[in-house]
Amino acid sequence: MSQKTVVIDGEVYVRAADVAPDVTEDFVIVRCHNAGVHAGTLVSRDAHVLELANSRRLWRWWSKFSLSGLAMEGPLQSKLSEQRYACVLPKLTLTTSDVCEVIPCTEQAELAIMEVPEWRAT
Repeated sequence: MSQKTVVIDGEVYVRAADVAPDVTEDFVIVRCHNAGVHAGTLVSRDAHVLELANSRRLWRWWSKFSLSGLAMEGPLQSKLSEQRYACVLPKLTLTTSDVCEVIPCTEQAELAIMEVPEWRAT
């Protein structure tokens, strides 16, 4: 038994901080070699294309550390004014040869990513 567990009346309990967050396979962050970074709902993926619905291109983001942190917790709220997220695209098709990473997101991260205001050049 791990040191981060406790047994009470025969039941094993784990600290909430040590439990991995639930992720959804539907909303993902996709990092590409040439097309940048996108976040959206994964519609389909086969040997040649990956299709997203309601996706956003992430030009500049701030998270606790990396895209993995963005996928788990969403963007840093203290840096929202510095983040650059494009408009929502109803459909986006990427070639799988360009895709180098697909990261499932938590529901918390999905909501936070979609709530970042659309950035427009002034």
